[in-house]
Amino acid sequence: MSNATPATGPHSANPAITTTSSVHDGPAIEAEGLRRGYSGGFEAVRGISFSVRRGEIFALLGTNGAGKTSTVELLEGLAAPSAGTARVLGHDPHRERAAVRPRIGVMLQEGGFPPELTVAETVRMWAGCTTHARPAAEALGATGLSGREGVRVKQLSGGERRRLDLALALLGRPEVLFLDEPTTGLDAEGRRDTWELVRALRDAGTTVLLTTHYLEEAETLADRLAIMHRGRIVLSGTPAQVTAARPARIRFTLPAGVPAGRLPLRLRAAEDAGRVEIRTTSLQDDLAALLRWAQEEGVRLDGLDARSASLEEAFLDIAAAAETVTDAPTPEPETAR
Repeated sequence: MSNATPATGPHSANPAITTTSSVHDGPAIEAEGLRRGYSGGFEAVRGISFSVRRGEIFALLGTNGAGKTSTVELLEGLAAPSAGTARVLGHDPHRERAAVRPRIGVMLQEGGFPPELTVAETVRMWAGCTTHARPAAEALGATGLSGREGVRVKQLSGGERRRLDLALALLGRPEVLFLDEPTTGLDAEGRRDTWELVRALRDAGTTVLLTTHYLEEAETLADRLAIMHRGRIVLSGTPAQVTAARPARIRFTLPAGVPAGRLPLRLRAAEDAGRVEIRTTSLQDDLAALLRWAQEEGVRLDGLDARSASLEEAFLDIAAAAETVTDAPTPEPETAR
């Protein structure tokens, strides 16, 4: 493995954020026609294709049972695909595991570390299995666990255990980092700190693939994302591209005695107990028309709120639409997540 390269970018002051260079020039992660089936005929991943560029944060989203974890396990080399191909840093992660494993970091949903070991003992144990492991103090400092070295794993809070999971995933200065629900159990401050760390890793050249149920997290962190539903990718792109295709909304309350029917005809509105909502694909033009009308009519728009669609709104709309065109649900085994 080549020597560590210092980080660059806004977070480069953090000495723990280093990565390793590579001669591989193609995408860091590639999936082509990827499928994964389980006994009983259930297919958790149904022919998906996508790629992740080097130095990119890519989020894989979907409802429970969409196939996210099954997909990530294929990319990590933990299982062989039923069909299709997976490539990580130019290698098959399952058949060429020895070439891939030293160059990736994996943060699982649940670490499962021996509860009687201290944090320091756990890190030393993990470092013994890691190629060119960084000093434990660096990994613990980067994840906010400095000063907790002597605490037993069983005494850590849920959020601290997630921090330990992340620290261990960073020990080998990975070129590709897989994060499965990285901020579950963290408080708001811990979540923000983790976001900053992930951005710093990206700025230092690490490729990050994450799954998350926090759509704000994906919208904040991801350079690109894909939304899965029942084993298929139904939409992909940048967060801005995904939300741009959804209508923006304008909400306000009309005064008593002023019905929504008095609004300009171009503003198609829904009203519920005086609270009005307008969905629009021309937010600026329709908001301007609404404000002109209100000024001309002398109408006060209480609680006026205008905003583009959020990733959460887009996700819920996409999931609902996908649900109407897919087959009836198939019972999913416990191992297919």
